Amino acid sequence: MKVVVIGAGLAGLSAARHLQANGAEVVVLEARDRVGGRLEGGTIEGHPLELGGTWIGEGHARMYALADELGLATFPTWNDAGKLVIQLGTKRRLMSGKRGAVPRLNPVALADLAQGMLRFDRLARSVDPARPWAHPKAELLDGQTFETWVRRTLRTPAGRAYFRTATEAVFAADTTDLSLLHALFYAVSNADLETLLAVDRGAQRDRVVGGSVLVAERLADGLDVRLGAPVTGVADDGAQVSVTTRSGEVVTGDRVVVALPPTLAGRLHYDPLLPAWRDQLTQRVPAGTVAKTFAAYPTPFWRDAGLNGQAASDQGPVKVAFDVSPPGGKVGVLLGFVEGGEARRWQRLDDDERRREVLDSFVRYFGPRAAEPTSYLEKDWSAEEFTRGCYGAHFAPGVWTSYGSALRESVGRIFWAGAEYAVEWNGYMEGAVRSGEATAREVLIRAKDD
Repeated sequence: MKVVVIGAGLAGLSAARHLQANGAEVVVLEARDRVGGRLEGGTIEGHPLELGGTWIGEGHARMYALADELGLATFPTWNDAGKLVIQLGTKRRLMSGKRGAVPRLNPVALADLAQGMLRFDRLARSVDPARPWAHPKAELLDGQTFETWVRRTLRTPAGRAYFRTATEAVFAADTTDLSLLHALFYAVSNADLETLLAVDRGAQRDRVVGGSVLVAERLADGLDVRLGAPVTGVADDGAQVSVTTRSGEVVTGDRVVVALPPTLAGRLHYDPLLPAWRDQLTQRVPAGTVAKTFAAYPTPFWRDAGLNGQAASDQGPVKVAFDVSPPGGKVGVLLGFVEGGEARRWQRLDDDERRREVLDSFVRYFGPRAAEPTSYLEKDWSAEEFTRGCYGAHFAPGVWTSYGSALRESVGRIFWAGAEYAVEWNGYMEGAVRSGEATAREVLIRAKDD
């Protein structure tokens, strides 16, 4: 059996590797001139950093096992020594980086936040991540934006600001962009909301020494990966598939795995046409809007001030920041995320304005020394031709209940894989690997049945 895999991100490479290990002939077609997809390596002051997907964390068993298998080491995100900065409104507060810590809010705001978190977590646990559209109240949950729930449930400005900032950090989107059902699905897919946001026993716990892109590069070893081969079309005549690239090359196989985000998968030409419900789905699951910004300094000076380099704020453009210095603290590197609606405004500014706004945010969090980095770097993922947004897709109101059952359903000899298709750890590197391997198993079972 020959399988063509479209996309050399973690999902595509994991699928290809599993298929090849089980006797299939596999060709991987990748549009970029590199492997990794939404993983990309870079350097700042001579040290590696992650321009794309960065962390592995609590519950990411496949990624830890894969890193070990591929001879890669991990190291913890700087967190234990120092406080993180919380800025809601005009007030700046410090908070422990330990899981379960809560910001020092006035008692009314704190109680409001606690009841909101309790209600959200309880509701999320009632959702089956494999079939969110089957929830008894799916129509109600999917018929409203997450913002509607936030306004109805949270009574204080601080409580509402927390959920809005958390949504930008997790989805690279605003609470007005996604349905309540999608927010609940995503939280339960990733254990819970606190795991999504946390470093300590959370999703941001560890990084790969040398950068996460090394996972993709080592997965690609031994595979037939053809770079610089953007796919334009997929034809399925019922007996075989034919995949056409932009250069006119045609690669044939018995099955094809489309390991692209739904919105990009929807831009390919299919012959015959995809079922209407599948195509309609891809029109309704946009990618988030996010840019990663980095500033390097001679030392991680914020540590001397008792800070761990993390910040969360309801004021932008950088509303979430992390210390992503290399192991040993040889230089200090701050990572600032610009996300959602804030990113849609910020990305229209000129280079100097964007840089100034980012550094102003760092100064607000970490003091005047943040104004003078030795290097500055930014990566706008929505500007990438073969990505057009990160971290992953989000579902607008009505999409899960109208089209959700079509998300993972194969069409003839065409199969789907990617972080957006994962039942567990959706949207993360862990989810991408699990989805790729699950799709490969499905292809093998289908081939055996045929």
